[in-house]
Amino acid sequence: MKGPEKQDILEVLKTVIDPAKGADVVSLALISGLVVREGHVSFALDVGQESGREKEPLRRACEKAIKKIPGVISVQIVLTAERQPKPEPELMKPSPGISEKIDLPTVKTIVAVASGKGGVGKSTLAVNLALALQSLGHKVGLLDADIYGPSIPRLLNIKDHHPTAKDKKIQPLEAYGLKIMSMGFLVDEDKPMIWRGPMVSSALQQMVRDVVWGELDILVVDMPPGTGDIQLTLAQKVPVTGVVIVSTPQDIALIDARKGLKMFLEVNVPVLGIVENMSSFVCPHCGEASHIFAHGGAKKIAKELGMAFLGAIPLHMAIREASDAGEPIVVSASQSDEAKAFVEIAKKVSKALLPGG
Repeated sequence: MKGPEKQDILEVLKTVIDPAKGADVVSLALISGLVVREGHVSFALDVGQESGREKEPLRRACEKAIKKIPGVISVQIVLTAERQPKPEPELMKPSPGISEKIDLPTVKTIVAVASGKGGVGKSTLAVNLALALQSLGHKVGLLDADIYGPSIPRLLNIKDHHPTAKDKKIQPLEAYGLKIMSMGFLVDEDKPMIWRGPMVSSALQQMVRDVVWGELDILVVDMPPGTGDIQLTLAQKVPVTGVVIVSTPQDIALIDARKGLKMFLEVNVPVLGIVENMSSFVCPHCGEASHIFAHGGAKKIAKELGMAFLGAIPLHMAIREASDAGEPIVVSASQSDEAKAFVEIAKKVSKALLPGG
């Protein structure tokens, strides 16, 4: 059966009245960022400067109306304000009333993979780390929290797959034994996500809370680069056990990595350690090692800050080719030196997360 179109959603939303203003949510121009794909519906409900709690009944009314449309599988509605106050530095710490964590009783531990800047191979590390942890005997899930640039579906060759919903909960997809959720399953790969910070934060919370993760030893979260809204939401709302920081060896990347590391410490999220990616390049012809992006910088910073150095990943064509093919090197070439480097890091992360496991 053909799924609903945007116009079908808007027609139904015209029947949802905001009691405070006496008009429907469409005519009031409260709907923004509407995305409809394969039965999955997502959009923002702009509520101005009013409390999100006050407008929660309106959000639920919209959700209830849309779910009655034939072909709708899941509905994701986030409340956001048209104008946000400029955050002050002290807001980086959990505030009263918003510090309650999302309860995930079936997930033992959560590890976030983060970086201060993009282009350092964070998602590739997250995927291979998750698979390496699984190879050690753990039950593992993988959440792609990079709302603006989700790459996990492509790295696992499941970019054309879509999750289903059951009892108002999203069923995660599976690949290589991992349970996986990503915004990339809900929107077209080439469609930009033009969402404000509050929308992104709400979407992250829903992908954590409304997905049936089942019994997991470890949930790996691939974070977007930087130190913005998603990182703050993760620290305040999600019971993160620890963070792995990824950097390349050159100075400019290390500066940003240091900022990311300190941000997590400021919001009381433990840093498990630092990984140096693209650490060295070994010529496939002569065997000589070249340090294209310098070498050892991440290990040096880890020592300066009293953090664990989890290991180094080489700059190798095999890792890039495996990632492009959607066949991560930890499974496609498990006995290679490159795969073993990921497994060694996974052993250290596993020991830190589950000391007795």
